[in-house]
Amino acid sequence: MNYNGMKLVRENAKPISGDTGLRDIQRLAEENQFPPVDPARRGTLRQISVLKEYVDHLMGYVDLANFTRPLKLVVNSGNGAAGHVIDEVEKRFAAAGAPVTFIKVHHQPDGHFPNGIPNPLLPECRQDTADAVRVHQADMGIAFDGDFDRCFLFDDEASFIEGYYIVGLLAEAFLQKQPGRKIIHDPRLTWNTVDIVTRSGGQPVMSKTGHAFIKERMRQEDAIYGGEMSAHHYFRDFAYCDSGMIPWAAGGGASVPEEQFAEIAGGGPPGGVPGVGGDQPQAGKCGGGDSAHPGAV
Repeated sequence: MNYNGMKLVRENAKPISGDTGLRDIQRLAEENQFPPVDPARRGTLRQISVLKEYVDHLMGYVDLANFTRPLKLVVNSGNGAAGHVIDEVEKRFAAAGAPVTFIKVHHQPDGHFPNGIPNPLLPECRQDTADAVRVHQADMGIAFDGDFDRCFLFDDEASFIEGYYIVGLLAEAFLQKQPGRKIIHDPRLTWNTVDIVTRSGGQPVMSKTGHAFIKERMRQEDAIYGGEMSAHHYFRDFAYCDSGMIPWAAGGGASVPEEQFAEIAGGGPPGGVPGVGGDQPQAGKCGGGDSAHPGAV
């Protein structure tokens, strides 16, 4: 898992977009007219682990008092980078006495991705998670992409819940704690988000699609949360950055009743949205595998 991209930011994690300097950086890189490096000014490289601090922050979104009944969660890390974080979260839940069972699918990181590309946004990459939910009779399925900045949810009947509906779900959860605040959303399929935010006493604010624009607008509006239908979710208290761990912890796993998940998965906007209620995951290049069977990782 040593190969990844870079996300360039300014001070305080402010994003750099094409409108705020990214093209200038591109031009400088392409011109490649950099002076020789002064040996006296060379930096140093050190590796540190921030896993504890990261999980400390993540657990701040979890209301353990809501875990009053046994909960069974299927978690598919897609052989990506999420597994070790889930292991640490599992320890925290166990230490708190929360009756949560984590059923781990494709848990070990493997850059060859033997079970297919970790992108549950593609219908053909949802089968293993859905199968595991059915086999284990789980309450919810959670599937991550490779770098776990996106998570995708399945209800207890293994129906995929479109990321668009999760925006409304999270908006409602945050507005319950902080009424009247602003929620940022992208321009695609707005009716559900606007309706839920308005009914919950919040203020919906539309932004251009894209992480740089969402983050900038959140700062301008002092919004507590922003979401895109692509399953990118942004949080004010997470330096306005997106996270694939916070959504299931803050909204999915803790505070959403089973019947509400079923209602979300079964509904749909006029004309329907592919992958919401009724669309069954199709076997494809992501494969089926044996991960749905008890004990498999």
